Amino acid sequence: MDGSNGSGDAGGAAEASAARGANPVTTSALRVRLDLAYDGTAFSGWAAQPALRTVQGELTAALTTILRSAAPVRVTVAGRTDAGVHARGQVAHVDLDLEAWAALPGRSDRDPGVALVSRLGGILPHDVVVHRAQPAPPGFDARFSATERRYLYRIADVEAVRDPLRRHDTVWWRRPLDVEAMDEAARSLVGLRDFAAFCKQREGATTVRTLLDFSWSRLPDGVLAATVRADAFCHSMVRALVGAVVPVGEGRRPADWPRALQDRRDRAAGIHVMPPHGLSLEEVVYPADAQLADRAVVTRARRPPA
Repeated sequence: MDGSNGSGDAGGAAEASAARGANPVTTSALRVRLDLAYDGTAFSGWAAQPALRTVQGELTAALTTILRSAAPVRVTVAGRTDAGVHARGQVAHVDLDLEAWAALPGRSDRDPGVALVSRLGGILPHDVVVHRAQPAPPGFDARFSATERRYLYRIADVEAVRDPLRRHDTVWWRRPLDVEAMDEAARSLVGLRDFAAFCKQREGATTVRTLLDFSWSRLPDGVLAATVRADAFCHSMVRALVGAVVPVGEGRRPADWPRALQDRRDRAAGIHVMPPHGLSLEEVVYPADAQLADRAVVTRARRPPA
């Protein structure tokens, strides 16, 4: 999703069963954390889907080849992203056989994690890069141990420099936008609230989230940048939040309009869900190692898998 607990805008039912926490790691297995980035332009989102090109599909195929696994390697991700959404700070985990992990360097003296990153770099397409692979601390779960996800949304209005080299991660807007008004409207939404008005409803899924930060600034090149942080996001929430404050920036809605929408208990009409390519998952935050397992337990109890 643009972000989900597990959108940003920030989903994918195909990964839901895998995201149910995966099977407990046995003594013969090692949980490995993967830090990766991707350009979402040519992907139909994160979650594997039949006959469609997805990030999970590419990563699973590469890992399965490298590890010579008889079955597809299961990958659990921190935040599923929708078609066209990018990620600079995505996190995932895989559970590997200890012998397979130890065998990754082959005849070299490289660390297994370094060897895995190198070998993935030789197989993965250029729009997916795994930066780091390392054994995860006890209790780590890429999805359920996370305490927050941070997204960035970029808009170039008429005052901004429109850089054609960044056309895939920046939305071009034809009207001038008042960044101060947008920032005021955005900050009014921060807190522990029900965000049903900004979420695509999913049966049995809660829409209560803690929005930690929603703020706007204008970068040196004039591009408007939204920082959106929350403990988790429901389906299409980030792009809907952005879409709710853009009319304020255009002067078509008052600054308190998004907050008034938030009082609704169903999807609010009139919100334009913004294009996916302006959105990027920038960071996933985790607690101290000693708190990882407890965090995962709390998150599972609070938010059943989608």
